[in-house]
Amino acid sequence: MKVFNACVSAVLLLMSVLVSAAELPIRDISHIISKEMFLSYHNVADFIEDSPKVTVFVAPEADDIAKYGLDVMKTLTGSDCDRDGKMDSNSVCNAVFYTLWMKYQR
Repeated sequence: MKVFNACVSAVLLLMSVLVSAAELPIRDISHIISKEMFLSYHNVADFIEDSPKVTVFVAPEADDIAKYGLDVMKTLTGSDCDRDGKMDSNSVCNAVFYTLWMKYQR
């Protein structure tokens, strides 16, 4: 059953990466993530969780302003999977993981 789940996860990961990979310039971060470190991740969720976190300021919504006043500041925190200092989408994180997976699993 574990092998089946791993195969299903790999297929789903591959499908999500292929859909968006054509649109994304994916950085090879193998000079940052060693093979040993990469193989320690159980799945893409572990990789994303272990990635550096980035916090960005976003515009407050009308509800935020009504509740907290005009001087309210709002932030979002997310993962920097490709280590470029910017918060990455799930598609970018999946594509970076897949790039490392292709490099280290073969």
